[in-house]
Amino acid sequence: MNIYVLLKRTFDTEEKITLSNGKINEDGAEFIINPYDEYAVEEAIQVRDAQGGEVTVVSVGTEEAEKQLRTALAMGADKAVLINTEDDIENGDQFTTAKVLAEYLKDKQADLILGGNVAIDGGSGQVGPRVAEILDIPYITTITKLEIDGKNVSVTRDVEGDSEVIETSLPLLVTAQQGLNEPRYPSLPGIMKAKKKPLEELELDDLDLEEDDVEAKTKTIEIFLPPKKEAGKVLSGEINEQVTELVQLLRTEAKVI
Repeated sequence: MNIYVLLKRTFDTEEKITLSNGKINEDGAEFIINPYDEYAVEEAIQVRDAQGGEVTVVSVGTEEAEKQLRTALAMGADKAVLINTEDDIENGDQFTTAKVLAEYLKDKQADLILGGNVAIDGGSGQVGPRVAEILDIPYITTITKLEIDGKNVSVTRDVEGDSEVIETSLPLLVTAQQGLNEPRYPSLPGIMKAKKKPLEELELDDLDLEEDDVEAKTKTIEIFLPPKKEAGKVLSGEINEQVTELVQLLRTEAKVI
């Protein structure tokens, strides 16, 4: 089975993020594989182990993404591809990324393409569906279970806390939701093997794409940090006194009653 995973290098949102001149300051920031993409990598490896085939992990970005691609290889992926757009694209968006990925994938005869449901930095959830639309293949988002029998596929997806079961067939693109699996940690032997696994680097010219072909369709107006939360207030005393004080605070400070 020919399996591809769409992978994004993103900020670790558990770390403190700072802004400089209206942009996220990358100096000292910690970068990771987008957590939802980790579910996709893990599921791809499990499908390959059960069905046979090969897992190729693909990322669009700068050469710094090689670290995250090597991590995916250490988890068990077979090959990695970095489409380096550093010299060609200054301000891309979801359309840009999807267009580049689809151009790369169009002649790869992929049976299964997996990606994360969303990226934790942007949260748009657009790239996977856009890639599928360009490739003209079926896609299912927010999946929590994947079963493959030959060309037939049964997928369980999360729908706002409930579940939906969909039956379809390969080729197919799916996006992974939390709960699909438990991503493995790279083992020491896996890390050593990853250093020798193939990592191909391409540029737009290799895909016969011009900058105008992937020009962003959206523009970021402003990036800002959320306002700091004010300290909470703990009420004390008898319950009737607390209720009276709470009502007073809601009226005078919160101004909601």
